[in-house]
Amino acid sequence: MEKLGTLKVNSLSKGFGPKGQGLKVLDDVNLTVEPGEFISIVGQSGCGKTTFLRLVVGLESDYQGEILLDGKRLNGPDLERGVVFQDHRLLPWLTVEKNVGLGLKNAGKGEARRKVQEHIELVGLKGYEKHYPHQLSGGMSQRAAIARALVNRPQILMLDEPLGALDALTRMYMHQELERIWRQEGITMIMVTHDMDEAIFLSDRVVIMSSRPGTIKKIMPVKLARPRDRASIEFARIKEELLEEFHLHTETPFAYSI
Repeated sequence: MEKLGTLKVNSLSKGFGPKGQGLKVLDDVNLTVEPGEFISIVGQSGCGKTTFLRLVVGLESDYQGEILLDGKRLNGPDLERGVVFQDHRLLPWLTVEKNVGLGLKNAGKGEARRKVQEHIELVGLKGYEKHYPHQLSGGMSQRAAIARALVNRPQILMLDEPLGALDALTRMYMHQELERIWRQEGITMIMVTHDMDEAIFLSDRVVIMSSRPGTIKKIMPVKLARPRDRASIEFARIKEELLEEFHLHTETPFAYSI
């Protein structure tokens, strides 16, 4: 993988309708993501979080402003940017190893086999290479989707609520796995989520978006040592601060200690 680049989003706006002048979804979004950062984007439904991810991935091209990676304007999808969706989108007629290897291009058979096996092991699916998606649990399917997105060694991995369909315990386990993969791979990750605990547990910074048209309301750094303790006073303080941005409060006010 080449040296990671800095992602810069400058004055990004996006509307739907004739010439983008209809429904405005994003308005003057400005964000810099440093190489190797883990960023989470939170906000109410309809504020443009997923649209933002689609623009960075290159699935949407009609917008105003700039999206730059290492100083170069992004134009369309590219192997430098991987994406994982809420539903795994594995092809049901292919095995895990065939699904993971789908995105490989310009690689010989031996190299492709090595990369596929390496990434299957990275996500903890060794031994399931020949299994089909219907033979996997939800968490295992998402692991396979993450392996498929990483096999080309992208600079940035975009995650659109990748754990939203999982049960609570599996989701917490996947938080640990996703953090492990991020630390091991050292790539930039940008995740859309509605889960405040998830955002705090995984992120270096949490980007809070306003209601439509979405713009960045606040960027909150998460200065907690890793691995993070959800039961700690510091974690609870950050969560309370994050909830206050949405005019939400815990039922029992948190008693801060000094």
